[in-house]
Amino acid sequence: MRVLIMFTSMTGNDEAIADILFRIFNDNCVQADVSRIEDTDYACITNYDVLVVVSYTYEDGEVPRPAYDFYEWLEHEKLSSLTFGVCGSGDTFYEDFCTAVDNFDSRLENTGAIRGADPVKVELYPEAEDEQRLGNFVLSILNTKKGHDENQNV
Repeated sequence: MRVLIMFTSMTGNDEAIADILFRIFNDNCVQADVSRIEDTDYACITNYDVLVVVSYTYEDGEVPRPAYDFYEWLEHEKLSSLTFGVCGSGDTFYEDFCTAVDNFDSRLENTGAIRGADPVKVELYPEAEDEQRLGNFVLSILNTKKGHDENQNV
């Protein structure tokens, strides 16, 4: 199974989330590649079985600029063989807490990709309780992918 974790980070919070996800996938004997969204060749996504997007929310609930081209690219793609998950950090002080997470989740669902887990929203920097939620997130993605693959082989 090939996993790609794509992230964008301004303060380091989302990069920390991506690092945690990388470790959790590896702890589950699944190798993951990690890449900044803005440095990724989007066409390579089809070489992966699982895509995890990690993003913060910018200004008034917007997808951040470094990730916007990718967000727009997804609008015209069909990724039905891909299992995905979305997570990211935000600050509950703001009304638009983690709306970029919801936007990416919706956009990926519209590509026909299979949601492997419900989105995870982290308050600022990930704490121990967030690591546990991210662990459950990864397990859900892996179980969904495994179940989908088994159904395809029937």
